[in-house]
Amino acid sequence: MDIIFLRDFRLDLTIGIHEWEKMAPQTVQLDLEIALPHSRAGETDRVEDTIDYAQVVGRIRELAAHRAFGLVEALAENIAALLLDEFHSPWVRVSVAKLGLVRGVRQTGVLIERGTRPDARCAR
Repeated sequence: MDIIFLRDFRLDLTIGIHEWEKMAPQTVQLDLEIALPHSRAGETDRVEDTIDYAQVVGRIRELAAHRAFGLVEALAENIAALLLDEFHSPWVRVSVAKLGLVRGVRQTGVLIERGTRPDARCAR
């Protein structure tokens, strides 16, 4: 299974449960691994045979622009659902981290996986 990835994708959005967090957008860091529904792109060299990074980034930016989130878990879940449903990925790993929120901690966040794991398919 082929997996594309986006690393250190920075996004400004309203996220948090505390009143002070809701007053101004915060920067979060996303790291995404997205399994491709098929592996033809390496042979065909056509963007139509893969998942277009630019479309993924655009849809995630659109999601963040139209919704405030309380928890990084909810943001991660919404991104995972978008990738599985709209881009037809069979499996995704989504990491969402707030930056410098806790003194002495560079990142705080969550890592989720959804769909059928790539290694589970190989084990059959």
